[in-house]
Amino acid sequence: MHPARKVMAVASVAAALLAALGGALWLAARRFSGPRGQRRQGGGDPGLMHGKTVLITGANSGLGRATAAELLRLGARVIMGCRDRARAEEAAGQLRQELCQAGGSGPDATDGQLVVKELDLASLRSVRAFCQELLQEEPRLDVLINNAGVFQCPYTKTEDGFEMQFGVNHLGHFLLTNLLLGLLKSSAPSRIVVVSSKLYKYGDINFEDLNSEQSYNKSFCYSRSKLANILFTRELARRLEGTNVTVNVLHPGIVRTNLGRHIHIPLLARPLFNLVSWAFFKTPLEGAQTSIYLASSPDVEGVSGKYFGDCKEEELLPKAMDESMARKLWDISEVMVGILK
Repeated sequence: MHPARKVMAVASVAAALLAALGGALWLAARRFSGPRGQRRQGGGDPGLMHGKTVLITGANSGLGRATAAELLRLGARVIMGCRDRARAEEAAGQLRQELCQAGGSGPDATDGQLVVKELDLASLRSVRAFCQELLQEEPRLDVLINNAGVFQCPYTKTEDGFEMQFGVNHLGHFLLTNLLLGLLKSSAPSRIVVVSSKLYKYGDINFEDLNSEQSYNKSFCYSRSKLANILFTRELARRLEGTNVTVNVLHPGIVRTNLGRHIHIPLLARPLFNLVSWAFFKTPLEGAQTSIYLASSPDVEGVSGKYFGDCKEEELLPKAMDESMARKLWDISEVMVGILK
């Protein structure tokens, strides 16, 4: 390369990096000096959830852990449904310690407030065993938060042969919710909270290839599973009318969690990515605010079948409000998970 061109190329790269750095710093300044919007961290009456039992799937890390921590602070009894029991027990120990330090009481005072149970949403057998145990042990369930998820993983199948993202994000939670509906109804007024994603916009429900055996795109399949979450929520809300059990769905925004572990970031780009994510992405606690709001706030008492972001109701694309699509997906999902009418 000609020396002059080489200098120009280096200068262009340096300019791009400086521009990206400047943008990240600007975002950081805006993030920490601007209004906090709908982020409600640290707020809420410490006794707001006293006497209520909450089940959170995937509660050992990320959004689920942050949601569990805040609901514990609000006085709830939290059941952590997690695939890896050892990691869940470790997280529970940390949460108990944090709660004790905040309240000034000993560890024994929080033992009954936090319960760890093994739940693998990639196994219908595990879901059924979990629900059977829960129904035998728990007299009530006030809130179910379907939080756990798999994000853009390579093509793999669940224990039952379903494509992993559709199997975990939709079918596992579909079966879990249906098996616990009786307890939720007997505990009414009760709530169901479903964590979806704005990426639902890029998904479509292909009933001819729900298992992605004809073709697989990890991004599209994640979006499809999140669209399924919304369609499921809307159909469930219709079926729950008059029961005093509400169900709503949310998107948490872009959050710094381990959900993106399957995304490859080139080594040279990682420092810049880390800087941008620090400046722009939400923390898990910030991302969990809408889940916490829908689980606990009196503002949404009686509200059902709605889609929320930043603790406010948002509009959906027409494909996410297609009632015939939602009913067809429900019927097919019943067959796939083996629910007998």
